Amino acid sequence: MKVSIGIGGAAIASGEAARREAEFARDAEKLGVDVAWSAEGWGTDAVSPIAYLAAITRKIRLGTGIMQLTARTPAMTAMTAMTLSGLTDGRFVLGLGASGPQVVEGLHNTSFRSPVKRMRETLEIMKQAFRGDKLALQGAHYRLPLPGGEGKKMRLAFKPTSIPIYLATVAPRGLELSGEVADGWLGTSFMPESSEAHFKFLRRGAIKRKAGLGAIDLCSGGSVCVSDDLASVIRARKNQMAYTLGAMGSPKTNFYFRAYCRAGFEDDCKEVQSLWLKGNREEASRRVPEEMILRTNFFGNEEMIRNRIKLYRDVGITTLRMDPLGRTYSERLDTLEKAVSWVRDETLKNKEPRET
Repeated sequence: MKVSIGIGGAAIASGEAARREAEFARDAEKLGVDVAWSAEGWGTDAVSPIAYLAAITRKIRLGTGIMQLTARTPAMTAMTAMTLSGLTDGRFVLGLGASGPQVVEGLHNTSFRSPVKRMRETLEIMKQAFRGDKLALQGAHYRLPLPGGEGKKMRLAFKPTSIPIYLATVAPRGLELSGEVADGWLGTSFMPESSEAHFKFLRRGAIKRKAGLGAIDLCSGGSVCVSDDLASVIRARKNQMAYTLGAMGSPKTNFYFRAYCRAGFEDDCKEVQSLWLKGNREEASRRVPEEMILRTNFFGNEEMIRNRIKLYRDVGITTLRMDPLGRTYSERLDTLEKAVSWVRDETLKNKEPRET
């Protein structure tokens, strides 16, 4: 298994914070971390941190985790990806995701309808760009060139290039698309104990390609905290889970909520969401089962964390996301160093992951 971390988001809200995060990415590279993923929601964008890190790193791959599908046109997404690929000497990984209706319709002036169809059309246009072809598509969402105007078929002013495309998908149809066309999958709301909540849909799409699911880099994981005080660690993360179930999407459309329901926590999810939406946020946090926190993170002593690493390895995860927690910079870095070492150990013990 490879190891990835997350960067950006609220962690780079100020200049000093951004410099610390950049230093952390550089130190992570020295520890042997393989990939750093930037974040994009309704604050910092995913592209700027990658450009910054391109100048101060040399080996670590840099990926957008994720660029929101509707925040840019397909042509601009391709132009940005090809620019970043050049700036990073080929280390760039394009991570894309559909986001959700609250962000898409609230920020980007675009309907959220048919996100899978929009993603498929976007991928088709971007692959034309990467091949050096002229961009041409008459689809449901995008029409290039626009009929009735003065536009013409154009190719981007880049040499053809190969850029890996990873999709962050959670809903069944999106997972099927990832299995069918993506180079990698950025998994969220994933628990190795109930991996079929995601994998059965990924596999359904992967049967359309010769190499099957084995052709896809399967990426998932969680936060890492080495501690004997498990109760305190869990308690601190319950509010984040309650927020995910209650606010990361509308009451009608919350893909994370649905994924956790498929994983076997439907009754718990419904109660937490209901409490959150009624404004009882502290009660919603308390209602989150400890098992949901433990199954989506790497918490506890060395033995406990190693056991979780094995679970991810054995179900077929090929890149493990490990975001270290800590009160100080040195605590985070020390935790990451241990995590990387344990992943390497467990990977060497079993080089052949179980077929997913």
